Amino acid sequence: MTTLIKGGRVINPSDKSDSVRDILIRDGIIIKCEPHITQDCDEVVEAHGMWVMPGLIDLHVHLREPGFEHKETIETGSRAAAAGGFTTICPMPNTNPVTDCVDVVKYVIDKAKEVSPINVLPVGAVTLGQAGTQIADIAAMKEAGICAISEDGKSVMNSHIYRQAMIDAAKCGIPVLAHCEDIDLVKGGVINAGKKSEELGIKGIANNVEDIIVARDILLAKETGATLHLCHCSTKDSMRMLKAAKEDGVKVTAEICPHHFTLCDEDIESKNPNYKMNPPVRSREDKEALIEGLHQDIADAIATDHAPHSAEEKEKGIEIAPFGIVGSETAVALTMTELIYKDVITPMQMAEKMSYNPGKILGIDKGTLDVGKIADIVIIDPDTEYNIDVDTFVSKGKNTPFNGYHARGKVVRTIVNGCTVYKDK
Repeated sequence: MTTLIKGGRVINPSDKSDSVRDILIRDGIIIKCEPHITQDCDEVVEAHGMWVMPGLIDLHVHLREPGFEHKETIETGSRAAAAGGFTTICPMPNTNPVTDCVDVVKYVIDKAKEVSPINVLPVGAVTLGQAGTQIADIAAMKEAGICAISEDGKSVMNSHIYRQAMIDAAKCGIPVLAHCEDIDLVKGGVINAGKKSEELGIKGIANNVEDIIVARDILLAKETGATLHLCHCSTKDSMRMLKAAKEDGVKVTAEICPHHFTLCDEDIESKNPNYKMNPPVRSREDKEALIEGLHQDIADAIATDHAPHSAEEKEKGIEIAPFGIVGSETAVALTMTELIYKDVITPMQMAEKMSYNPGKILGIDKGTLDVGKIADIVIIDPDTEYNIDVDTFVSKGKNTPFNGYHARGKVVRTIVNGCTVYKDK
């Protein structure tokens, strides 16, 4: 099978090249990437006026299966990711049963091979049952196929246990994806602590809930030599500490979610539960610090924290409804609209933060359009303008504050291993 992608703006972060070229794919491998390739092919994809990037890699999704299939499944979540331009995703372990042992890891991998059109690399739990008391068999899960460990949804509050888990992860050569939340400081908080929470009469979540654990985890990573990745950073001080840690030689990276660089707590509409996510959207000052962190390449990645819930769960009201919003199908739109077209980051930085850097963080041979590499590719129309419509989502989850948001930039085709797995109608 041969495919020729013609006339696209090829943005390849692995060699910093950005020019109009053709890409020739044979049997799932990039064979040529150069101007004006002339060859008979089984398929020709016209990409004139489009951006052609390495397939996007999402370090942070929730597929909900096993155990919460009413929210999402491996199949629906993977197809939603494909529609969003993602060719590789990393589902978090807070399933039921928790992804804390070889059997559950194998279940996720085997089910993904059966139903997913994209690459699914499961993340293993740090502790058994995510109970925070006994370290999971990280080495066995690594052998079974996990790409990282995380206690996402909560933090391991016992620093001694977490330190040992970091040592184990370092021995296995996998990163620790850190959800930074001091649960003892949350105290029933729902949205960011500030004027908006006071105005709505809702308990707030202060910045120190995140910042204290960010500081702890950086210090533990410095001591243990673990590779630390900070999930969904939301505060100005997380950016400040991240910058200082990098300058100090700590092996630490970080992601920012589109909702955190798009919204601040001033944008919250009354008690709409679709604005409830963890960590919460913060103050305008925090949002501006995150944007600057992306601009200056202090923050390494953009990840979605795709967190689908049923309509019935979200309709319970903001105080009771679960935390989380969907993000797989809106990430490109928000990144293009809020960062590219506001001159915060360049198209090359977008490719780095949504593909190349995540690949490096995971230590996988993806995130590049180099000749000889697997043809995982996303094609984006940078100029299409439209309103986000939850009724078009592939995901089971429709829980987003961005329904009706006017966007510029849209995924038109996603290619995995040389085969088209999503095409915009």
